[in-house]
Amino acid sequence: MESVNEKARHTGKWLMLISAFLTATGQLFWKWGLENWIYLGIGFTCYGLGAILMIRAFAIEKLSVAYPLMCVSYIFALVYGHFLLGEDITLQKMAAVLLLGIGVTLTSVERR
Repeated sequence: MESVNEKARHTGKWLMLISAFLTATGQLFWKWGLENWIYLGIGFTCYGLGAILMIRAFAIEKLSVAYPLMCVSYIFALVYGHFLLGEDITLQKMAAVLLLGIGVTLTSVERR
């Protein structure tokens, strides 16, 4: 059975993942905001919420574990670029995402 502290640390990881999602989403809306000002406001809202969740995650989780999870935003950006902006996913980009995923996993998983 997990202790309260361990549950809180998993909460910190989840908050950082949500923060990464909101940050990437905010940046996508900023890109769209160049043509439509309402998207710019949505982008700032998403980015601001992401920052608040990031601060909360830092309060719960170790910095050396939480901060690398922010790299997941690159994966969200790659997916957004492909599906929403029509950008190509190349072998080089896939390799980069794979390496990021390995790095995040290695820094986020702690052994007892």
